[in-house]
Amino acid sequence: MTEQVATLGESASVKRTRRTRTLEQQQRLWGWIFLSPWLIGFLVFTLFPMAASLYLSFTDFTIGQPPNWVGLKNWENLFKDPVTYNSLRVTFRFAIIMLPVAILVPLGLASLLNSKYLAGKRVFRALFYMPYIIPAISGIFIWQSFLNGQTGLLNRLLRLAGIADPPDWLFSPTWIHPAMVLIGLWGVGNAMLTMLAGMQGVPTEYYEAATVDGAGPLMRFRHITLPMISPVILYNLVLTVIGLMQYFVVPWVLSNTTRSNPETNFINLHLYREGFQFFHMGYASALAWFLFIIGLILTLIVLYSSRRWVYYSSGE
Repeated sequence: MTEQVATLGESASVKRTRRTRTLEQQQRLWGWIFLSPWLIGFLVFTLFPMAASLYLSFTDFTIGQPPNWVGLKNWENLFKDPVTYNSLRVTFRFAIIMLPVAILVPLGLASLLNSKYLAGKRVFRALFYMPYIIPAISGIFIWQSFLNGQTGLLNRLLRLAGIADPPDWLFSPTWIHPAMVLIGLWGVGNAMLTMLAGMQGVPTEYYEAATVDGAGPLMRFRHITLPMISPVILYNLVLTVIGLMQYFVVPWVLSNTTRSNPETNFINLHLYREGFQFFHMGYASALAWFLFIIGLILTLIVLYSSRRWVYYSSGE
């Protein structure tokens, strides 16, 4: 009798184990089913084009003709091409100006909107974010009209303020990058919202304790707000670095009206022209991978440096 009970118990345990395994297998299967659209899209639209471009970077492929293997010739030409060096100089010069602005301005706006003394914060949040959802081409054309050296509203205001000879923003090699920074400020709403969300997630007990200890607003911001939202700042910093390496739409639109201005020839625009205007797809593929390597190195540097200034409450 005891053996029969033990046997029945074992069989019930085996059945439960089988049902558990079956349930786990079903859940795993449905998980892969729901992941499959993303996996297929990643393989078809990301991984395969990356592998194809890597192969083409070692060929003399031109649209309409079969690729011929040329080895490292494209890479040798890349490092000898003065246009590539000039486009890199233009890109880094703009990045040095734009990077701090792209972090500090949304940080300042988020701090302003997080203040309990500002009225109408919901309206301002919507107004600051709205330009981000406006199509980029439309926004750039609006800014072109605003920054026009002769008839633009900005120069009219500067003349009224007493500046007789305001800058020719779009055609001057000196002022084209500050003009692009102004255009870039048009889309800081997304970074502002992420930083604002990070600020609103800081426990109020920290501020109350610091206030009791006599800390002023600036000290609370420096020693509480900044450390607590440093992961959000890191996130926006990485996205900004990658975005600057892929900066294309604004210089491409402006270059159609400022062809004589060499300061609009960014590395991504140089890549586009080599591939889709001159049809040197092999050389353009080498440029793409060269740009990818630069962006990867810069991103790794930022992530490595984050160990010194990013604070995680979990202690990781």
